[in-house]
This record gives sequence, structure tokens and C-alpha cells, in this order.
Amino acid sequence: MNFGTFLLMQSPSARSSQEIFARGVEVAQAAETLGFRNVWLAEHHFSTYGYLSRPVQLATYIAAKTKTLRVGTAVIVVPLHHPLVIAEEIATLDLLAGGRVDIGLGRGYQHYEFERFGLELSSSRARWDEAVDVLLLAFQGKPFAYDGKLYKIPETTIFPQPLQQPHPPIWITAQSPDSVEAAVRRGFNVLTGGFGVPIERMGEFRKLFDRVVAEVKPAQPLHVGVQRAVYVTDNEADARAAAEEARWNMRVTLSLRNQYERVEKGRAVAVPAPKEPDIDDLLDRFLVIGTPDTVIRQIKRVQDVVGITHFNCSFWFGDLEQARVLRSMERFARDVMPAFQVG
Repeated sequence: MNFGTFLLMQSPSARSSQEIFARGVEVAQAAETLGFRNVWLAEHHFSTYGYLSRPVQLATYIAAKTKTLRVGTAVIVVPLHHPLVIAEEIATLDLLAGGRVDIGLGRGYQHYEFERFGLELSSSRARWDEAVDVLLLAFQGKPFAYDGKLYKIPETTIFPQPLQQPHPPIWITAQSPDSVEAAVRRGFNVLTGGFGVPIERMGEFRKLFDRVVAEVKPAQPLHVGVQRAVYVTDNEADARAAAEEARWNMRVTLSLRNQYERVEKGRAVAVPAPKEPDIDDLLDRFLVIGTPDTVIRQIKRVQDVVGITHFNCSFWFGDLEQARVLRSMERFARDVMPAFQVG
């Protein structure tokens, strides 16, 4: 199994942009040193829920600061951008990173972000479908035209072309049955999990994934990955305090997804959901937090339920101090990763 790390680059206390970006680069470089395979970068706009509005730009910078780490997006919010620009940016990143690139694409879920770009969230599926058509045509390396309802493109050829052919591996972040099915039908890998998604729901996604794979019979084997908040400690009180930091992410994620968010002068406010899991339920079904043995057991449980090939660790969440994040990463690499190495 491959292990990656994920950067949302949030700040409940609204720290400076300079500090947040310096922390993100330090986490990525630590991930390479500790033997992680990937760093995945989110895209969000207009609030302290996530400072990273241009993930491909940061991925290019991190690629230049590392040698073996694969850089990726999780995700580019496709309906917010013209697909030809996305294709050019992905190809440029792949060339400059020497092919160390994985691309996560997503439809987006925040009305708050869409309306500030003058778009309706309800249009996201139609924009997504046509944009993905255009992306795949662009990566064929020859002239193409496209005549859709939203995008009408005369004969066009994309330069540059990506180093990985026909394109870098594509992952779809899927948080609904429709998204899982659509990803498989396109022949894309699936990344699920995240804040607010219990383990049994991920298990349901896996069953659907297997049913659609059996029907579609993709040309290449498809992979499934899971993303989870991870914190490794030897102290129970420390583990429970970290879980409360993760609650901030879950509250803001769910409020933005379900349109009861509060953003005050750019600062995302953690609005409690009408019904929330208690701390023990969070630790059992939503998070991977605790001693090394507990974390190993939880990841093996995810393996059993979801059948993953990739586990993506969100080590930095809430307002965790950088020293705690880096210490947790070191413990994970030393005490958890060896339990999943073959041979």
C-alpha cells in the first residue's frame, strides 16, 4: 500500500499567508524525507478553510524542492476553470516535475465558492462532463475540436503535452454514489473519505465501485484510495485534543457542503451540525488517531472494509501546531508504515 499526505492549508486562527505556505512546503519536504510517496494539494477559495487557491502552482514549486516525492492535486475543482487552461497547467507541471505527478479532479461542492466566480453550483455536473471530455481530447496530442452546450472549441492543439502518456494518473474525489459510478465509467481511480465521512459509508462506496467495475470492465486496473485525518501519539489526552482539532475541519466542511456556512471577513467559522458524533464516535468511525497500535488497527480496518491501495494522511488539521504535526508524521513513518510493508 502507498502512503501519501494531504495539505488543505487551513487556519482557524487566520494565521498569515506566509506562515501557512511555509508550513505546507515544510510538511511536503518532511514527507519525502520520511518515505511518503505523495503530497496531495487541495483547491479552495475565499476563506481560511483553505489558503491554497492554485494547487498546480504550489505543486510545481514543491516538485522543484524535492527529488522523489510525487506531487498531486486533490483536487482541481474542474467547473471553476476553462478545461484548456487545466490541460495546459497539468502538462506543464508534469514536464517540470519529471513525470512525478498524479492529478485529482473534482466537481466541487461549495456554493460559497461558485457564487463568487459568478457560477451556479447546480451547473457543476454539466460543466464537469464537458470539461473532462475536453481534457481527455487535449491529452491525445493531436488537433481536436469540441462542440458542446457550454464549450465550443474550434480546431485546437495543446502545447505542451505531458511527459506521462497519455496523461498523468487521474483520480476522482468521490463523496457520492453518482461520483463513484461516473469515475469508474471514465476509467479513473477513486479517492474517498475526508472529513465527515464515516467508515461504513466508504464501505458502501467500495461495493458500488466493484459492481460498476464488473459491468464496465475497464481496460486498466483501477485503484481506490482513502483520505483520513491522522495523528500518532502515545498520550490519550493528546489524542482526544487532536480529535477536537479535527472537529473544526469536519464542521466547516459540512457547513460549506450543506450551505449553512459562516464566513466572517474571510474567516471560516466552525458551525456545529444539527447532530454530531461524540468524541468516541469520531475516534472510532471518522478519524485515525491514537497510539501506533491503534492507528495500525484503524488503517487495517479501512483496508478490510474499503480494499484500498492508497492511504492518504491528513496530518495537519485544525490549529495543530507545526511541531505536533511533524512529530506525528515521524512517529507514523517509524512505527506505523513498517506494518504495511511487504517482504
